[in-house]
Amino acid sequence: MSIPVPPYIEAIRPYVPGKPVQEVERELGLKGTVKMASNENPLGPSPKAVEAVRAFLGDLHIYPEGSGFYLCQALARCFGVEAGNVVLGNGSVELVEMSARAYLNREAGAVYSAGSFAMYPIACQVVDAPQKAVPMRGRNHDLDALLAALDERTRLLILDNPINPTGRYVPRGELEAFLERVPPNVLVILDEAYKEFVKAPDYGSVMPLLSRFPNLLVLGTFSKAYGLAGLRVGYGVAGREVTQTLHKVRSPFNTTSAAQVAAMAALEDVEFVARGVALNARELPRLAAGCESLGLTVTPSVANFVLVDFPEDANDTFQALLREGVIVRPMKGNGYPRSLRVSVHTPEGNDRFLEAARKILGR
Repeated sequence: MSIPVPPYIEAIRPYVPGKPVQEVERELGLKGTVKMASNENPLGPSPKAVEAVRAFLGDLHIYPEGSGFYLCQALARCFGVEAGNVVLGNGSVELVEMSARAYLNREAGAVYSAGSFAMYPIACQVVDAPQKAVPMRGRNHDLDALLAALDERTRLLILDNPINPTGRYVPRGELEAFLERVPPNVLVILDEAYKEFVKAPDYGSVMPLLSRFPNLLVLGTFSKAYGLAGLRVGYGVAGREVTQTLHKVRSPFNTTSAAQVAAMAALEDVEFVARGVALNARELPRLAAGCESLGLTVTPSVANFVLVDFPEDANDTFQALLREGVIVRPMKGNGYPRSLRVSVHTPEGNDRFLEAARKILGR
């Protein structure tokens, strides 16, 4: 028996995550593999978060607090907003999916930059919404082109800042001027998953602009700087009208109790976040310079990864590095046919990648 699937679902190319270390070592018979594919924290999870989860384990039989009340309160204090302005997600990507379910349909569509985070088009396609993928300029958002792409059917405008996978960013002042030009009936989703790593003086979160722009939803995550990718907890901050709408389509108990207590503890672990940010600030330019010394082109990045252009097909280069025990992320499916996204690791991990790259390039 074949159950009919709607054509727009059948056409979806599923998101392909970074390969796990265990899978690679099992398939290739390797040991000591280093993963630099998913922009995870090379220092591991926040120690305070680990302690909080251990203390909580005896309550695993109890359902989570549905809306994450206490975590929303903690985030609200951090950002100077009310708890009602915060909504949680199973990772920040779920908030993109919730927004698509809440605002999009066959007559209401979305605009985003082509070659940005791969889940944006998938979230739109799941609800059969029209979508426009606007070409970037210099691997950065083309703000004028994005504005020109808006029409009477546009309901969502999705931008990541910094951009995954290019690592480039839009300065805060330019974003503010951009937001002033977006029609009020278009919800702007600003995905700031990598904001903690940015050292550029003209970068800034748009969170303080929420009071001026009721059509703004700002996303953040605990997966990167806080080291909690395995617990899947993200957040969105917006005006009450937006958060109340998102709650209507939010699955019950969409963040686990363990994730909520870990995130609350991680928010207090300032020293851990500072160590991770400092490590990234030292290793990001060293990794980029090492790639350039091999004759590779590196897109300037402010995040915790670099987009590196290799001479050969990205998938072939990815496989060659796998055989050397280094997992990176091929970006061919995102529109970068020869590019790999390489996460910043420890000094030892970065050296391992550079040596593997040198070997497969024959240099």
